[in-house]
Amino acid sequence: MLEQRYRWKNKHLRTHVSVLEGKTSPTILLKNALYLNQTFRQWMRANIWIYEDRIVYVGEQLPSHIENCEIVDCSNEILVPGYIEPHAHPFQLYNPQTLAAYASQFGTTTLINDNMALVLQMKKREAFSLLKDLRSIPSTMFWWCRFDSQTELMNEEEIFAHSHIKSWLEHDAVLQGGELTGWPKLLDGDDMMLHWIQEAKRLRKQIEGHFPGASEKTLAKMMLLGADCDHEAMTGEEVYTRLMQGYMVSLRHSSIRPDLPCLLDDIKRLGIQAYDQLMLNTDGSSANFYEQGMTDWLIRIAIEKGIPVIDAYNMATINIARYYNINHFYGNIATGRVANINFLSSVENPTPVSVLAKGIWVKRDGKSLDAYPSVNWAEYGLKKMEIDWELSLDDMQYSMPFGIQMENSVITKPYSISIDVSGDELPSDHDECFLTLIDRKGKWRINTLVKGFATKLNALASSFSNTGDIILIGKNKQDMLFAFNKMKELGGGIVMAENGEVVCELPLHLGGIMSDLPVQELMSGEKRLLEELRIRGYSFSDPIYSLLFFSSTHLPYIRITQRGMFDVMNKTVLFPSIMR
Repeated sequence: MLEQRYRWKNKHLRTHVSVLEGKTSPTILLKNALYLNQTFRQWMRANIWIYEDRIVYVGEQLPSHIENCEIVDCSNEILVPGYIEPHAHPFQLYNPQTLAAYASQFGTTTLINDNMALVLQMKKREAFSLLKDLRSIPSTMFWWCRFDSQTELMNEEEIFAHSHIKSWLEHDAVLQGGELTGWPKLLDGDDMMLHWIQEAKRLRKQIEGHFPGASEKTLAKMMLLGADCDHEAMTGEEVYTRLMQGYMVSLRHSSIRPDLPCLLDDIKRLGIQAYDQLMLNTDGSSANFYEQGMTDWLIRIAIEKGIPVIDAYNMATINIARYYNINHFYGNIATGRVANINFLSSVENPTPVSVLAKGIWVKRDGKSLDAYPSVNWAEYGLKKMEIDWELSLDDMQYSMPFGIQMENSVITKPYSISIDVSGDELPSDHDECFLTLIDRKGKWRINTLVKGFATKLNALASSFSNTGDIILIGKNKQDMLFAFNKMKELGGGIVMAENGEVVCELPLHLGGIMSDLPVQELMSGEKRLLEELRIRGYSFSDPIYSLLFFSSTHLPYIRITQRGMFDVMNKTVLFPSIMR
């Protein structure tokens, strides 16, 4: 860890100074660049000297020593800092490396990532080894430290043991604790979570909230207990209330909450004209949502909504860096900063023509460059799923008196089952399907019905879920068994089946939860899945999040979890899972 602790060693810093002294040549010289100077809040012209991954000078002077220096005339381009995504969930079928590579093409070169999948699916030693190795890619990867699983696990006390949390909080790559999906436990007196928040504060790290619909008094209480930021504002009034209580407010535009245009309209309506406490995020959207871009898309929306242009860029760069106390390295173009720079064709078009990430060209003149090394995921324990147990019709007995009704992609409520579920197939004249959550190791299961997911879906099997356990949905038990076995043969993934044949499949070879495909290729498979589901009656926007959140107890009102059917509001297990 000591070699990782400082961004540059002493010998590197001496070399950087020697560039200014004319003893060493810069590696890149950006001449006559019009760039965003966030100190003066102006577009200014300067020459920018870069040595390897660091900006060593910004100003009027030119270097005297330019041997082996790449000189770029920037007279016709506009330069802004590399964008920062402050709220990434890098496991939504894509993986951290493929997300970073894709995001870089749109100018997002720093990501602050959820660690949930690492905690649930990997040993701590493997996870920390991955964090270390991801330092070698051009993008900068920071992380959160989760304090709860946002579900009901069989072994939560073991996974979220104090020693584990302490190790994550102390890790140099971790910038914050949270997000606090388990905040009701905190308000109810969970002193261990409060201790972890205190530890994060001692380490000068932030706390990310998760407070949808919270009242002013609740927001004030959470601020007193240590929360610093929240990304769950869904109206301008909620933005205003959070600002009034001292929060940094992260404005979300995601696949299940595409709220940014309305939030910005509301902000203008309410007369909010100070933007320093605002930042932009995409909240770990599904791959298809990123087809139009990433942070650049959000900046474009802000500019189109009349936000002052410099503030629009600041909400994706310096505001985030200042909040996380990393502005001495990231979020601006100035001497000493990491060389993350986007080259734009115009101020109004935030999608970059060229991108430097850590001083490496990852995009040049509109063309993607192969700058991201592949990752050997097996070294970190992520390989194809090996399912050594069998599923049978005996596991598919559905006798529960109530099921789960979907209100939208992610909100579910209980409903009374009134149809006959004794047969092996349900008719397609209603929107109820069999639903099973089964342990990835085959130790337990829970069976119920789901209403509103589809009308004509014979079978879908998915190893992608909140906990990595297996979800089966469908109207035909034989096809559900067939889909499960095909998913098993794939080594994990999502399989849709009908009449003993595969309709579509998405292999997820990294532990059954992530794909090793580039994001662009993953989009094709995800689109096909959505198209086939819509044909069969899926009427919502995001099936990936539907699968992910069936077990997520941070959302109302009822969930299927490892421990059984769970009543979120009353925090009780209504029906326990059944051991096999």
